[in-house]
Amino acid sequence: MDYAAVVIVEILYGISVLVLISAGLAVVFGMMRVINLAHGEFITLGGYAAITAHSLGVPIFISTLIVAPIVVAIFGLVVERLIVRFLYGRLINTMLATWGLSLLMIGGMTMIFGNTTTGIPTPISGFTLGRYQMSGYNLFVIFMAIVTVMIIYGVLKTTRAGLIARGAMQNPEMANAFGYNTSRIYMLTFTAGAALSGLAGGVMAPLVGLNPASGANYIAKAFITVISGGTSVVSGLLSSATLFGSVSQIVTFISTSVVGEIALLIAAVILLRLLPTGITGRFLKDRV
Repeated sequence: MDYAAVVIVEILYGISVLVLISAGLAVVFGMMRVINLAHGEFITLGGYAAITAHSLGVPIFISTLIVAPIVVAIFGLVVERLIVRFLYGRLINTMLATWGLSLLMIGGMTMIFGNTTTGIPTPISGFTLGRYQMSGYNLFVIFMAIVTVMIIYGVLKTTRAGLIARGAMQNPEMANAFGYNTSRIYMLTFTAGAALSGLAGGVMAPLVGLNPASGANYIAKAFITVISGGTSVVSGLLSSATLFGSVSQIVTFISTSVVGEIALLIAAVILLRLLPTGITGRFLKDRV
């Protein structure tokens, strides 16, 4: 019974990690059709913001949950105004521009923070579940993933701002005809996606050693999750993260973490072969 509980918690943790690191990309790609190849570096920047704030004496939860999202949101706002807003509708150009931005960010973070691995202590101690030792912070990650999904769904589904944003993305000409500034909507949506990336970086900072190239650890999983989920932001994110997180963690329990990562990639290839438009392209249509 204890072992089954451990397995369930670890599966939920694997799903939650995918949700957190993919949420910002899901908002930007799902709503704006912008492929941000610097997404991994946005997450890394959030981690560095949390680590720096904590080293300056800011409480760790404020550093990870407030400072990190704000710093990356401001950075995302600058990027959108200076680069991305000129490239909407030009997919290849956007990919090339954000790829160049990712290289620039890696170089900049290396100059500022050095090329060494750093981190912050885990703020929640572990606990014993029967004969097994569990990480308390893993439960916090699960909690944050649930809160993040609820906030995204609530904003998109129930608020006027979310409805306007969804309408502007689906039919910008109609939104303009109704007097809405689509440029501002795009700006705010991209900034919100950047903030979610910063939140992921802050939450993940106590779990992983951070260096300027850490973005490579996030970008592939995030893209696999978002692309496989399809165009629906919340339902696509949840469905693909649940599938891939479960596959990865179950195979990890049976074998090793490396084999678990390989199983995730194989599952993604099979899924995209069977459902080229993603899960919500075939199922869960018209869901948020």
